[in-house]
Amino acid sequence: MNDFATLPYRPCVGVMLVNHDGKVFVGKRIDTKEGDWWQMPQGGVDKGEELKDAAHRELWEETGVQEQHVTILARTKEELLYDLPDELLGKLWKGKYRGQRQHWFLGRFEGSDADIDLNAHQPPEFLDWKWVEAETLPELIVPFKKRVYRAVLEEFRALI
Repeated sequence: MNDFATLPYRPCVGVMLVNHDGKVFVGKRIDTKEGDWWQMPQGGVDKGEELKDAAHRELWEETGVQEQHVTILARTKEELLYDLPDELLGKLWKGKYRGQRQHWFLGRFEGSDADIDLNAHQPPEFLDWKWVEAETLPELIVPFKKRVYRAVLEEFRALI
């Protein structure tokens, strides 16, 4: 039996992408087998990569949204951590991490819906997307990330 508690957290960024109507982008992951879960764009930080650069890269990889279509408004003051549920420990990220430590960015989307292209990067991560009311975010995400989504929403709420 592995002692997963000794594993580090994976460095990660997330982007709360908000349109001019104050709605937030969420995508439905291709690899989600159970449930109707939607999430904001997020992903790992490459070694030596600046956090803001990682946020723009992840946003493009997952949504096709290019840097010129986003104005970064804020970043969370502190990292937000979450642990993987027991059934995913040792399976995700080649078993090297117990969860993620995330820096979240709030970005204002300056483009049009036509600038969103889930197939911009291969393989795609989302099979569908939509704009949602910010307050619904904690209801849409997988249960083990709800606390993080509540914290992101609370920190960025006044700027949305």
